[in-house]
Amino acid sequence: MKHYLQVVWVILWKDLRIELRSKDVFTSMAVFAVLAVMIFNFAFELRVPDKTVVIPGVLWVTVTFSGILGLGRAFISEKDRGSMAGLLLAPVDRSAIYFGKMLASLVFILVVEAFLLPLMVVFFNTNFLSLPLLLILFLGTLGFAVVGSIFSALAVNTRTREILLPVLLFPIMLPVLMAGIRATIGFMEGDTLADMMKWFRLIFFFDILYVVVAYLTFDYVVEE
Repeated sequence: MKHYLQVVWVILWKDLRIELRSKDVFTSMAVFAVLAVMIFNFAFELRVPDKTVVIPGVLWVTVTFSGILGLGRAFISEKDRGSMAGLLLAPVDRSAIYFGKMLASLVFILVVEAFLLPLMVVFFNTNFLSLPLLLILFLGTLGFAVVGSIFSALAVNTRTREILLPVLLFPIMLPVLMAGIRATIGFMEGDTLADMMKWFRLIFFFDILYVVVAYLTFDYVVEE
């Protein structure tokens, strides 16, 4: 188990170090997030009297579409550098490679969210942040990274990999996205945590399901 976790950490740290040097993934995700929030803000400013009603949709749409940019690079970067074959030939459990890449993608998306949330507070002039909301956003982001990473590995060997990833990802993520949006609406309307527990349980269930399926299938997904 210790060796397994060491492999996960090595893959995670490798991706983080590469990103710290290049900043390619974070820059593209952050720029997209800023532009999306600005466009939504100006689009709703003159037509929606209470902009708080559109915040849940804007938040989750921006997170998912900016996250696609990071997830798309998870395995494509290894393919482009020619290091994908070396990773798969390493004498380690391949699922450890998956979890290292998934955690790196999760970190990238969380960093963008930490940058995005204060920006939305400023643009929409509403402090909608709360601990339960951050928790539901984290759980949704976790499921998004888990599913997105496995589909990124699946799409890496296809010609239409940039198109295939969102086509595969969004239908599978629909239950989590719907629950996340509904929970966000509930918190902004003043619902209690007890009222929102059904959405927490739904997202948590799908997160566990996604992790188990990804663990069991990754070895077959990366076989050419």
